[in-house]
Amino acid sequence: MSPADPQHEAWMGLALDEAREALATEDVPIGAVVVGPDGTVLGRGRNEREATHDPTAHAEVVAIRQAAAALGSWRLDGCTLVVTLEPCAMCAGATVLARIPRVVFGAWDEKAGAAGSVFDILRERRLNHWVEVYPEVRTGECSALLRSFFAAHREERPDSGPPAGPPS
Repeated sequence: MSPADPQHEAWMGLALDEAREALATEDVPIGAVVVGPDGTVLGRGRNEREATHDPTAHAEVVAIRQAAAALGSWRLDGCTLVVTLEPCAMCAGATVLARIPRVVFGAWDEKAGAAGSVFDILRERRLNHWVEVYPEVRTGECSALLRSFFAAHREERPDSGPPAGPPS
């Protein structure tokens, strides 16, 4: 594995800041930023599914929408998407459709990842756009934030057995 890119690590710090902000609304702490070709942050996002009751309000989608609005174009050529967790199929698809050429992510998502773990939508040769993938940037921090969140939620809602049947 090649040495970490200091710029990727700095951008991941911004994504981690966004992820921590998601905790205020009890959303899963995932954060993302879209960085333009000149290094300017064009979009920021955090999971907002709980806050907005929108199943598509993933950090990546929020950041991509903001970046597209900032550029006045749906084509995000030359941009980089930086996200704390490997994108899911929806977010990987949005990345391809937005023509984003690079994705940098922190932690692998072994259950729903679509950048190489479960699926590899970002590098699917049958699609019309392919994405360079830079995984495992500040993995420890990204993983620890998620582990802590889920551990706290398991403590709040201990498993009380199977769901109860209909009232009698």
